[in-house]
Amino acid sequence: RPTRRTSSRQGDSMDRHSCIGETVAQITGSEIQSSRPLTGGDVAASYCVTLADGRTVFAKTHADPPGQFFDTEARGLAWLSEANALPVPVVLGASDEPPLLVLEWIDEASTLPRDDAAFGTGLAQLHHAGAPCFGRTDRRTTGSRGLPNEPCDTWIDFYETQRLLPLIRLARDSDIYDDRQLAVFAAVASRLDVVGGPPEPPARLHGDLWAGNRIVDRFGTSWLIDPACHGGHREFDLAMMQLFGGFDDIIFRTYDQITPLADGWLDRIALHQLAPLLVHAIKFGGGYIAAALAAAQKYE
Repeated sequence: RPTRRTSSRQGDSMDRHSCIGETVAQITGSEIQSSRPLTGGDVAASYCVTLADGRTVFAKTHADPPGQFFDTEARGLAWLSEANALPVPVVLGASDEPPLLVLEWIDEASTLPRDDAAFGTGLAQLHHAGAPCFGRTDRRTTGSRGLPNEPCDTWIDFYETQRLLPLIRLARDSDIYDDRQLAVFAAVASRLDVVGGPPEPPARLHGDLWAGNRIVDRFGTSWLIDPACHGGHREFDLAMMQLFGGFDDIIFRTYDQITPLADGWLDRIALHQLAPLLVHAIKFGGGYIAAALAAAQKYE
C-alpha cells in the first residue's frame, strides 16, 4: 500500500476548486494562500494547505463519497481522542457538501527515532478504553466498501455477519472466486466459535491500522489518522499492523506487557487479516486473491 502525506506532482491545487476553497476558508476563518496535493490512499484527494494567516492545515475531499463520509471519519477521530491514549489530529471541520475534512497539520519526520514503546503502551490503553458494543451504536458504515457496523453482542456475531458474510457476497459479485473457493470462506465464518479464541469485550479499534495511518512527528510521537472506527476484537488492529509491516516488534511486546494477549493470538493473526485481505482482493485483485484464500484455508 502507498505511503501517506508525501508531496505529489499530480493533481490540481485545492485553490483551483473555488467551492472547496471557500469552505476551507469558512472552516478555518482564513483564506487559502497556497496548497499542494499529497499522495497516499486510494479514495480521497489530500492537500497540504497554507492559509493567509500563516497556519498550515491538512484537507481532503472526495469526488463521489457515500453519505456522511467525512463526518463519520471526524466522529471516529473524536472517539479515539476521548480515550486519551494516542494523539489524533484535531478536527477543524467536516462538510458533506462539498465533501471535505479539515484537520490540524502534523509535521511528519519519519527519519527521526520513533518512540515505539510509547506507541505500544498507547495502543493498549486505546483498546482498553472499550466500546459499548461490537460494531457502532450509530450503525454507520466504514471503509471504502461501506461495510456494515450493526451493533452486536459478541465478536463472533460481528465478524461473521458484519465482515465475512458481506465480503463473501461482494467477492461472489466480483467473480474472483469459484463456488468451491467461496465455500472455504463460508466455512470459516461458520467456525468462528471454534477458531476465534476466548471471548473478549469490545475494544476501541482504529479499524484500519496499517503503517500509513500512523504518522510520527518531529518529536518521535506517533499519531493516528484515517480511522475506520468500531468496537471490535483488539487482535484485529494488531493483525492489520502485521499485514503490510512497518511496526517494530517492541510495540507488540510492550502491548502484551500492558494488557496481556490471550494464548494463541499469534495463530489467529491470519483469521483477523482475512477481512482486509478480502477487501483488497475485491478492490485490487492480483496476489490478494490467493492471499485471502490461503488465510481462510488455515481455519476451514
